[in-house]
Amino acid sequence: MSDIPQLPPEPPPIGVAPQQHDPRLDDRLGPRIKRALAPLAAIGAFFAKFGAILVKLKAFTVVGSMAISIAAYASLWGWTFAVGFVGLIFVHEMGHVVALRRRGVRAGAPVFLPFLGAFVKMKESPRSVFVEAETALAGPYTGTVGAFAVLLAGNANGSAMLRDLAFTGFLLNLFNLLPVLPLDGGRAAAALHPAFWAVGLVLLLGYEVYRPSPIIPIILILGGIEMYRRWRGRQTAEARAYHAMSPRQRAWVALAYVFLIVVLLFAVHTTYVRRTL
Repeated sequence: MSDIPQLPPEPPPIGVAPQQHDPRLDDRLGPRIKRALAPLAAIGAFFAKFGAILVKLKAFTVVGSMAISIAAYASLWGWTFAVGFVGLIFVHEMGHVVALRRRGVRAGAPVFLPFLGAFVKMKESPRSVFVEAETALAGPYTGTVGAFAVLLAGNANGSAMLRDLAFTGFLLNLFNLLPVLPLDGGRAAAALHPAFWAVGLVLLLGYEVYRPSPIIPIILILGGIEMYRRWRGRQTAEARAYHAMSPRQRAWVALAYVFLIVVLLFAVHTTYVRRTL
């Protein structure tokens, strides 16, 4: 690929002196900026170094991507917890795969992305918004069952690590139920009312302001783009046919969605342990 020519810097307007750089400003702002951008820089460095290679390699299968994710999470939490955490994500994603294939939607095996979770590539779109919502909720339901299994094992063995892992699994599935695309909750909300998407985006944006995270802006951008795309094409004949649902189907999705949120809120509350330094 040819080099892109660099344009010369634009001269300052006539009569306006160029601003002088104050080195004292770096002393005051430098450490704060570095601390704020450190997590995002780490994720960016990882994908800049390995992302292009991993995407092109044929060996980038469910097993290979799981191993890479385990190694990435192990650098933060240790190998034992990382293996359990990736295992819970795998259970969650397999819930999607089984539900999609059961509904006749061709879906591949889960692919894991360190620090971003995992995704299942669908080789065709669901036939209706009801199928989309049903298969989206299958992931959190299966993941919640997996987290309860870990909790039972932790209680039986008196393992604090397994109980912490179960709490993390509950919290992960609860987060996925936020009514924001492309999360599972956003796909379930598509069967209820598109207004839930806007509510979810506002809540997630508020949380990002309150407790900044390098992952949430990615979700906000992807969710905003997908929401705009769907809203813009909502009046087409294809969109109306896709969103056609019976009252019984809509009630089923709403009940399944709210019920799982209640269960996960209770599970997160009962397994949360306050840490003291």
